[in-house]
Amino acid sequence: MPDMRKLLVANRGEIACRIMRSARALGWKTVAVCSDADASALHTQMADEAINIGESPASKSYLRMDKLLDAAMKTGASAVHPGYGFLSESAQFASAVIEAGLLWVGPSPKTIRLMGDKQSAREAAMRAGVPVVPGSRRFLSGELDGLEAAGSEVAFPLLIKASAGGGGIGMRKVDRAEQLSGQAVMVQEAAQNSFGDGAIYLERHVSPARHVEVQVFGFGNGSAIHLFERDCSLQRRFQKVIEETPAPGLPTETLTVMYDAALKLCAETDYAGAGTVEFIVDAETMQFYFLEMNTRIQVEHPVTEMVTGLDLVAMQLQLAELGGKMPAVAPQSTGAAMECRLYAENPAKRFFPSPGRLDVFRLPANIDHVRVDTAYREGDEVTPFYDPMIAKIVAHGADRAAAISRMVYALESLQVEGIVTNRDFLLACLRHGEFQAGNVYTRFIDDLHGDLVRTS
Repeated sequence: MPDMRKLLVANRGEIACRIMRSARALGWKTVAVCSDADASALHTQMADEAINIGESPASKSYLRMDKLLDAAMKTGASAVHPGYGFLSESAQFASAVIEAGLLWVGPSPKTIRLMGDKQSAREAAMRAGVPVVPGSRRFLSGELDGLEAAGSEVAFPLLIKASAGGGGIGMRKVDRAEQLSGQAVMVQEAAQNSFGDGAIYLERHVSPARHVEVQVFGFGNGSAIHLFERDCSLQRRFQKVIEETPAPGLPTETLTVMYDAALKLCAETDYAGAGTVEFIVDAETMQFYFLEMNTRIQVEHPVTEMVTGLDLVAMQLQLAELGGKMPAVAPQSTGAAMECRLYAENPAKRFFPSPGRLDVFRLPANIDHVRVDTAYREGDEVTPFYDPMIAKIVAHGADRAAAISRMVYALESLQVEGIVTNRDFLLACLRHGEFQAGNVYTRFIDDLHGDLVRTS
């Protein structure tokens, strides 16, 4: 028989550890799953139980729905939390969990399906009256007929995006019409390999742009709250590097309308649980457009937790368990916070991953208002099988300048030997005059890469 407060975490790494901490604080028992590469990983030791689900490649372990469900049944788990990445936005997996009689810690499969496909998400946003970036119809895997005409209508430069994807995986910027077909084929192949769905669509490239997202929490009945915004403009290869709140220099009137747009979308979709509505903002006009909705906890959720004092994972678990009986939440934001993602990668070589052994790994300690989320310890191996992020450093301060100062001190206190990391590159970003002034935009790292590498 299932233990009615036993949670299987269908993930690995720091997010698995993060979920387990909140679950155990609420009195839940936890079950870890692991691949061969993660057999002795920290998340397996934090859990009350751990079960091996297969070989090291994610396709043979963490992406295997059958093995995850079998692990839940064998351990008597009553609920499944998917974390982020892997199957966290799979409507099929959510449905399978529910059909197995387990609690799914996330929005409904219907909502995941609707918002997980970027085309249907755009349509939902338009129904809710939320502005969207001009774009094309969906092109299925291998389909190229009509692509050139669609590109001309959207106008160059444009982005090719995976309909089912996220995290910038496979995304390509195309400046000229003659590049379109070749780039489209590469994105279709990357999308098929990463998500099992090679469908793509075209979207107008807004530049200069900022990437701003609104954290929301819905109650599944059309009502929802927002937990303010995060600016995620500092990116490399369309993946976030530094996130912060409040968004520097964004007018209050713009934010007010953006919050309202995010809540309208939640109402349109009867959204339940933690989610993020992402917008692209024209850095010159401050006009914003809907990009996508992530129907899961975000990597950067600690930024919001630092300024609100809330535990988003605990809220997810409470909603899954209590439904409409969940206590009311009235969020307030205090001060400023930012997160730096520490990667095992070489910024001087276009951020190429650098797996290896963490011969020395000493985290900043005893620094007020600094939080570190990681699943690595000194002596652990960063393998080539998974994302190269090894830690998230989060700092809070009375204002943005104080948060930056605290973050710099925390990164300077960090010691890593044995592999190359982006630590010094992060420090170069934080110390750059443009960043200090709040002049952040999505091409910040691309445009200043040479200077940032030289000063790191």
